[in-house]
Amino acid sequence: MATAQLLLRRASFLLTPSPSPLLRRYPVHSSRLQPRATMAADATSQFQKIQIQREDTTFDAYIVGKENAPGVVVLQEWWGVDYEVKNHAIHISQIGDGYRALIPDLYRGKVALEVAEAQHLMEGLDWQGAIKDIQASVKWLKENGSPKVGVTGYCMGGALAIASGVLVPEVDAVVAFYGTPSSELADPSKAQAPTQAHFGELDSFVGFADVTAAKSLEEKLKSSGVPHEVHIYPGCSHAFMNASPEALERRKGMGMTDENQGAIDLAWSRFTTWMDRFLGSA
Repeated sequence: MATAQLLLRRASFLLTPSPSPLLRRYPVHSSRLQPRATMAADATSQFQKIQIQREDTTFDAYIVGKENAPGVVVLQEWWGVDYEVKNHAIHISQIGDGYRALIPDLYRGKVALEVAEAQHLMEGLDWQGAIKDIQASVKWLKENGSPKVGVTGYCMGGALAIASGVLVPEVDAVVAFYGTPSSELADPSKAQAPTQAHFGELDSFVGFADVTAAKSLEEKLKSSGVPHEVHIYPGCSHAFMNASPEALERRKGMGMTDENQGAIDLAWSRFTTWMDRFLGSA
């Protein structure tokens, strides 16, 4: 899948300058991160774990937020369902009067702690199957009290969020962060759902989340005719929305040292306005 290959090429550069991308890794489980482990466990306890059936398979999903509220499917980065995507889901569930946020486990329980592990997991992802997981998640929310449902995602999840707006007719709105789908997966010029996207000006994931990819996405969304916005944040690199101590440490290990709370607040404000517009008041 071309979307995965774009990320994998960039990941190889981040891992090592040598021909082998596996010679150097960036651990994110050092002792200085351990004091936050209890907080991560507390965050996890806020979720209800459910199982969703699609076709001949079942997958786990994690829900947080009040019943009968507008729903938002929250899609993981290439790490898996880790503390940061759960942080985002909790935040979304608490916006305004509340959303019901659902995280589908696209990796079926696997979570990467290092770049090489994340690379391996994403390389093995069934992207078409992931779209089916997203569709099943949207349908589950609508069948269980959410009148409208949006999809949001980060990095790999951002690409899948945009693809869902093309391929999943039940999606009512999309907000994607720093990721675009390959032409093999989905063509944004055929988007069916209103789509908002956010990118960092300094993002170096060429062809996937850099400024050129963002502008290309904007042109395709224009031709689709759906309401759309594409925002580029000056001075921000990839994954700029990840602000927990663990995430900041992990980003630094990958060469991304920027911290911009103003950009994060602005992006969340735009997210809130977009979802309120298309899903109804939270």
